[in-house]
Amino acid sequence: MTNVTMPMLETYPAEINLDRRQLASAIDTLIACSEACTACADACLSEPMIAELAKCIRTNLDCADICSATARVLSRHTGYDANISRTMLQACIMACRACAEECERHADMHEHCRICAQACRDCENACQQLLSAMK
Repeated sequence: MTNVTMPMLETYPAEINLDRRQLASAIDTLIACSEACTACADACLSEPMIAELAKCIRTNLDCADICSATARVLSRHTGYDANISRTMLQACIMACRACAEECERHADMHEHCRICAQACRDCENACQQLLSAMK
């Protein structure tokens, strides 16, 4: 967990309809996944067989954007709409699953893909757990 997410959630003056620790953990996992996907895409761009990694790069960038947006949505609570949060989490689960599967295809050759795949699986699980807690 970062040094910022939980303290920020603890200082939120109104009620939050979710367990703040679970929410903070999910936000931190989303941010970590976004960073891993961005770094993996960048590393893929530096590999000699870049054409073979085009789908991986695209999937990394899509996942990074979706995770980042989901973290931002989950960080806001004024006028909270659970349906939007659920939809964002569902999209994130799909993006993380797709990215993990694509990175796993390259993990034997590229360590950055193995690390990214694990970050995506962790994020997929964190989002699924938070989604289950919302129902």
